[in-house]
Amino acid sequence: RRVLSPRGVAMKSTAAKSLAGSRAQAAFTLVEVLAALFVFAVVFASAFGVIRQAFMELDTARSIAAAGEILQAEMEKQRLLTWDQASNATLQPTIDAGFLSDPQIAGRFSLQRTVTPLTGRETRVVQITLTARWRTLRGTELSRRLTTYYRQGGLYDYLARTP
Repeated sequence: RRVLSPRGVAMKSTAAKSLAGSRAQAAFTLVEVLAALFVFAVVFASAFGVIRQAFMELDTARSIAAAGEILQAEMEKQRLLTWDQASNATLQPTIDAGFLSDPQIAGRFSLQRTVTPLTGRETRVVQITLTARWRTLRGTELSRRLTTYYRQGGLYDYLARTP
């Protein structure tokens, strides 16, 4: 394209000059493309690993919270037992159906109950320990425990009695 100068002299426009001069450098070389792909792959792989780790930690945190809720619900049921039921070491707890309806919990958690009679001056007290166990998405086995004491006649009888 020709452009006239203020003096009327025909000359090429600067845009046309710069376009003509840069046509040879408008493309990337194969080495540059491969280097860019390598950098992109490294960044993508690192980001993917970090995101995967974050989801694993999120699963662990949710499982710990679910275990706490399961243990608390079962402990409330333990407090409603009679002395004969509470002191029975063979009585095994079950996870509530409300928890089992959640696919993230069903089949992953197990619940165990241990009863230990306390000895000494008072023989009508048992220690009840509930243990929830589960496997994380990594396959690691985790557990949480909750312990309470149960007295024949109730807690107020224990506090009111003098030895």
